[in-house]
Amino acid sequence: MQLRPGMLVKSKAGHDKDRIYVIIRAEDEYVYVADGDLRPLRHMKRKNVRHLQPILKMCLEQEPDDTAVRNLIKRFTRQGDQV
Repeated sequence: MQLRPGMLVKSKAGHDKDRIYVIIRAEDEYVYVADGDLRPLRHMKRKNVRHLQPILKMCLEQEPDDTAVRNLIKRFTRQGDQV
C-alpha cells in the first residue's frame, strides 16, 4: 500500500510503538509523521514505512497544522476504533 500525506498510521516498532500519527511527508521508504502534541510539525519524526500500519478509516483533508493533526487523532481515538 502506498502511504500518502494526510493518512493516519499506527507505529508498529520503536519507542513509540502503538502511537497514532498523521503522515506529513512521504519520501521513498521513509515518511515524516507528527501527532501535533509530543511530535509537532516542527519536530516531525522520520519512520521507516515497514514500521507503520495504515489506518484507512480517516484522513486529513486540509493543510496540516498541529491543531488539525491533534483533532484528527482525537476524533479517531474517541470513536474507539482499533487497528
